[in-house]
Amino acid sequence: MTDVTLRRTQLATPASDEKMMHSAADSDADEVFLDLEDSVAPNAKPDARAPLIKAAREEDWSDKVLSFRMNGIDTKWWYDDLITVVGEAGEFIDDIIVPKVKSASDVHTVENLLAQVEENNGLEVGGIGLEPQIEDGEGIHNVHDIAHASDRLSSIIFGPGDYSAAMGTPGLDIGQFPEYPGHYWHHALSECNSAAKSAGVPCLDGPYADIEDSDGFRESAENANMIGCDGKWAIHPSQIEIGNEVFAPDPETAERAKRIVDAYAEAMEEGKGAVSVDGQMVDEATNKMAQDIVETAEAAGIL
Repeated sequence: MTDVTLRRTQLATPASDEKMMHSAADSDADEVFLDLEDSVAPNAKPDARAPLIKAAREEDWSDKVLSFRMNGIDTKWWYDDLITVVGEAGEFIDDIIVPKVKSASDVHTVENLLAQVEENNGLEVGGIGLEPQIEDGEGIHNVHDIAHASDRLSSIIFGPGDYSAAMGTPGLDIGQFPEYPGHYWHHALSECNSAAKSAGVPCLDGPYADIEDSDGFRESAENANMIGCDGKWAIHPSQIEIGNEVFAPDPETAERAKRIVDAYAEAMEEGKGAVSVDGQMVDEATNKMAQDIVETAEAAGIL
């Protein structure tokens, strides 16, 4: 079996809402992040840490990645977010999402404090991963440096909402520009995905705000998948099933990929540089693509 960690859907859950966190633990999302940032009002942020810690400690997260989104390092809350949450629930936390990352130095700032908190609380130093969120022009400009800033990185996340605001785009609906002649986020997502893959980590697309528009969410997810992204945020449980489907190979593709991997391995043993499978020539590049599909399909239970 593969050791691939699936991140097809990343369910956003306000840390101030105990009922929603309980439901998130029972969901089919590959990753759940408990949010201390945008989904929590400024005057409620300090108090939201306690229910987050309670949920992290008491809910069953064994079948998914559990992360939380701290407040950005340009705020007054981020320091206590790290010290309090990691200090009291660090053993249950897999990753920390770091919003509005502009440069590699932002990652280093969080990493340095996190290492001290881990050390002071008897946790494995380096055991908690970091997921930088790219949300403005400076972040996009520096995304390759950000992706290589730390061995802790677990993913690169694109945030279309704040990115739209930073770029001065028209409209008020996050992730939605149906009148644009093409895929609006192609450049930004491609930059993020290129950086992520150069560092060997997955790239995740951000939210699609219209939770009633399942077709629009599917199209947004499919666009991200075709670029090479590995998953997408879900801001409502209704989006999880679609995301899990889009970011996993269909059974027919998975079976063909398995045939390619098996045939290519046999060809290598026989000293051949290429082989034909289903009438198509297969070389090392094709084999690598097929191996990725097989690993994802195995992790998703398709093979």
